[in-house]
Amino acid sequence: MDALKKIAEASVKAEKPQFEIGDTVRVSVNIREGERERIQMFEGTVIAKRGSGVAETFTVRRLSYGVGVERVFPVNSPNVVDVKVVRNGKVRRSKLYYLRGRVGKAAKVKEQIK
Repeated sequence: MDALKKIAEASVKAEKPQFEIGDTVRVSVNIREGERERIQMFEGTVIAKRGSGVAETFTVRRLSYGVGVERVFPVNSPNVVDVKVVRNGKVRRSKLYYLRGRVGKAAKVKEQIK
């Protein structure tokens, strides 16, 4: 197990992005199309964080043309270029799965004023 932990520590990013559940974030993702590469933005609300170490992930949800779209991003992936916090959310839950059943203004998270 120690050998696995040492290998895992090598692939963990030195500086993790700082965000919380309920924050609206803009994730820059490296997309490969054939031989070309481009950076695509995905902006939405962080509804979940799970795992630790190498296997740590976070789920971002947004509405696109009235349809809910969720993407799960590994924190330590080399394809996740940057995570910027657009606004801080005020929540009292560690998982915001209840937002899946809501539409319109009911699906919004209140902003936390710092």
